[in-house]
Amino acid sequence: IGFVLSNVKTMSEYAVTLIELLVWYEQLVEGLNTGDREKARESMAKIREIKKEEDVDFMLEDVQDLVKDSLEGMERVREIVAGLKSFARMDEAELKQADINECIKSTLKVIWNELKYNCKVVTDYGDVPAIPCYPSQLNQVFMNLVVNASHAIEKKGTITIRTALQEEYIVIFIADTGQGIPKENLDKLFNPFFTTKPVGKGTGLGLSISYGIVEKHKGRIQVDSELGKGTTFTIYLPAKGITEEPNKEENENG
Repeated sequence: IGFVLSNVKTMSEYAVTLIELLVWYEQLVEGLNTGDREKARESMAKIREIKKEEDVDFMLEDVQDLVKDSLEGMERVREIVAGLKSFARMDEAELKQADINECIKSTLKVIWNELKYNCKVVTDYGDVPAIPCYPSQLNQVFMNLVVNASHAIEKKGTITIRTALQEEYIVIFIADTGQGIPKENLDKLFNPFFTTKPVGKGTGLGLSISYGIVEKHKGRIQVDSELGKGTTFTIYLPAKGITEEPNKEENENG
């Protein structure tokens, strides 16, 4: 939005000059049509002056690039807004049939700025069924895991995301080539407030929340890591999804 605004300001300045130029061209045409040579000469002189002072040739060339860049910028904004809508789904409090691959794609669009400077993202989407689930909550899980993966990569690295159908489960693999996690910390990863990040860089709640969301979807999440080589989180979700609201049976029985 910032660079589009800058482009529009530049184009508005160009517009003032081009409008002034058109006015003098109209004066020139009028002078030629009426035989008013003085008016025509004055108009021609003014046109030459404006073209020389303002470099109109460059302006006409530049305005085309500004329009092209602005259209591309607004298309990026449109994609981000669409991604946010898909990611948030604030109006969906109930179970919804959703495509896990599309959930991951929309999440990647939302967090792309967090990833693009030091991560190459490789995706391999398998043929998985749409399932009844809470898409916004699963998006939060994918966001937490992918952002954590990017934070584990100090300079340049790769995040690989793969989905597959394995027997009765949709399986999502999120792997990074980061620094890895010490073995003594693996069992603590999903504990509330536990974090391996520097002070001030994390709340220690992301993985705990993710664990709870996956459990809510009757699935499980596991982690494998090796120091210096990277970490892989694997999420298993039932291929049938969840068929009832959490605690519904308890509420009915109570």
